[in-house]
Amino acid sequence: MSLGAWLARLEQAHPSTIELGLERVARVRDVMNLSPAFPIILVGGTNGKGSTCAYLESILREQGYKTGLYSSPHLLRYNERVRIDGLETSDTDIVSGLEAVENARGEGTLTYFEHGTLGAMWQFIQAGVEVAILEVGLGGRLDATNIFEPSVSVVTSIDLDHQAWLGDTREAIGFEKAGIFRVGKPAVCGEPDPPRSLTRYAREIGAKLFQTGREFSFQRHESAWDFEMGETILSNLPQPALAGVHQFRNAASALAALAVLTNQLPVSLGAIHQGLKNLRLPGRYQQIFGPVEVVLDVAHNPESARALAENLRMHATRGKTHAVFALLMDKDADGVIAPLKGCFDSWFVASLAGERGRSAETLAAKVKRHSGGSVTTHENPLAAFLAAKRHAAEGDRIAVFGSFYTVAEILQTLS
Repeated sequence: MSLGAWLARLEQAHPSTIELGLERVARVRDVMNLSPAFPIILVGGTNGKGSTCAYLESILREQGYKTGLYSSPHLLRYNERVRIDGLETSDTDIVSGLEAVENARGEGTLTYFEHGTLGAMWQFIQAGVEVAILEVGLGGRLDATNIFEPSVSVVTSIDLDHQAWLGDTREAIGFEKAGIFRVGKPAVCGEPDPPRSLTRYAREIGAKLFQTGREFSFQRHESAWDFEMGETILSNLPQPALAGVHQFRNAASALAALAVLTNQLPVSLGAIHQGLKNLRLPGRYQQIFGPVEVVLDVAHNPESARALAENLRMHATRGKTHAVFALLMDKDADGVIAPLKGCFDSWFVASLAGERGRSAETLAAKVKRHSGGSVTTHENPLAAFLAAKRHAAEGDRIAVFGSFYTVAEILQTLS
C-alpha cells in the first residue's frame, strides 16, 4: 500500500484515537526486538517540546552525529515526523517501518501514534543512527515513546493542556510529565516553577534532577546569552534562531541535556553556535514578510498564547494586526484568548472540522467576551485567512494560530 493508504488504515485500526498505556505497544516492541544501542533523548512538556528537540537535532548534526528525530504532529506531510540525519524519511522507508510493526502486531490493536512510534524506531535502528531524539506525544508516563529507555529525559514546561487525559491541575499534569524520568538517570527540567509532584517523583525514584534556576541557568544580554551548568560555562552564545524570550529556556534545556551526555555525545562550542543559529522550525512564530506580513504560530494553550502575545508586542508592525483563529473543542478557549487581549484589531474566527472540531460561532462568542476588535466567523481557516487578506492594508500583519490544523491549512496555501 501507499503511505496515504497506510495512514488512512491506521486511523481506523483502533477504537480510540488516543488510548494511553504502555502494555500493548511494549508487547509489540518486544516482538520486534527493538532494543536500540544508541543514546535516546526523550523530551516531554506542555510547550517547547518541538523546539527543544529541534535545537538538539541541529547541534548534534553540526557535530557530525547521525541523528534520528521523531516528533508530532506534522504540518503538511507525515514524513515530517521521522527525520534521519536532518532529512524527512521517504514514503518507502516509512511504509517499510509500518509493515514491520503490522507483521509483529498479532491480534492486538495499536493507535495511529503507537504504530508510528514503533515504525520510527525501527527505521532508526535500520539506518544505524548514533542518537535518537523522541518527542513525547501526550503526557509522558503512559505515552508510547516512554517504552524506550532514555539516556536523559527532558521536561520543558508544565501548564494546563489535555486535561481530559492528564488531569486538570498542574500537580496532576506534572506527575504525568515526570513519568519519563528514570531511576538513577539524569532528568532535565526547563520549567522554572515545577509542581511539587514532579520534583517529588524525581527524588523518590532517585533521578538526577537538573532544574533551570538551580542546577543550570542562562542569562540574556542585548545580542547574546550565557549558559552555566556546573563546570560548563558557555558565554556569548548566539541568539536562538526561533523567536521569543521563551526560546532561551528551550535552548538552555537542550544544552543541559547535552551537558549531562558529554561523555557519550561530546559536542564542541562551534557546533553549539552553528546549531543555535541554523535551526528552522515551521509554525513557531514563523514570519513570512511581504506587503502584509503573515505570522504562523501553533499556539493552542494558555502558556503558548502568552508567548505569542509577547512575540507580537516585541515585533511591532506599523499597521494593524489581524487574527486568523481556530481551536479544537478540547482546548481551553478562554485561557488562550485572554492573554491576547489588545493584540488584535480584528478577529477572523474559523470552524475546524472533525470530531474534535469547534464551531466558529461558539469560539467567536468567547472572543467577544474577552477581546476588543471586530469579530467575523468563517467556514474554515482558509476562508478566514482569505477574508483577512482582503481586509488587510499594506503594512498590516495577519497572525494565524490556534492549532496545528489551523497553521497547516494556511501554510499549504502559502507554500
